[in-house]
Amino acid sequence: MKNYINNDHRFDKATMFGILCLIIVVSGLIGFIYEFIFYYFDSGMKTFYMRGGNFLPWINIYAIGALFIYFLTYKHRKKPLKVFLISLISCALVEFIGGYLVYKIGNGFRCWDYNTEILNFGNIGGFICFRSVFFFGLSGLALMYLIVPVIFKIAESLDKKTFLIISISLCSIFLIDELYNILARFINTPRASDIYKNIGFKYRKF
Repeated sequence: MKNYINNDHRFDKATMFGILCLIIVVSGLIGFIYEFIFYYFDSGMKTFYMRGGNFLPWINIYAIGALFIYFLTYKHRKKPLKVFLISLISCALVEFIGGYLVYKIGNGFRCWDYNTEILNFGNIGGFICFRSVFFFGLSGLALMYLIVPVIFKIAESLDKKTFLIISISLCSIFLIDELYNILARFINTPRASDIYKNIGFKYRKF
């Protein structure tokens, strides 16, 4: 950890691309787990809901937020409070702008709505609330002081070719899943949510 904090890691471009691929995969997966647990409590601890729009347990906005956090905070990793605040503010902006644009472009469609959820203190238009942005701040700390160091260690330990095959393959699988479920809206093929509902899963829109 001291080496990670005190020394800049200079990976070549290909290895850095693989590192970003793993950040995308891990952060989207953790986001899914967080929402899966949260919405169980939001339902009064009665129902588990599937979240995200994909077949695999992955939510894109958490991956996007993680990339923002990484690029904005890597140079500030010696100052955890700064990492926390940058993570909180940047992700709040991503969430608010993303939610607002979807709402406007989609004629009132919402991927999430904090107006109807528990622990929604500081709610602004249903797009962000204090609980969500505080979680993003904590997630930024977890990303920069746990997830990224582990990924760096993996990148250093594995043969470069092996690392790139694993990281790029995993990321490609999740992104292909994401792309299919986006295109399915326009080509009228079954989406993940349609199939999950048909086999009995409880599903909330995303």
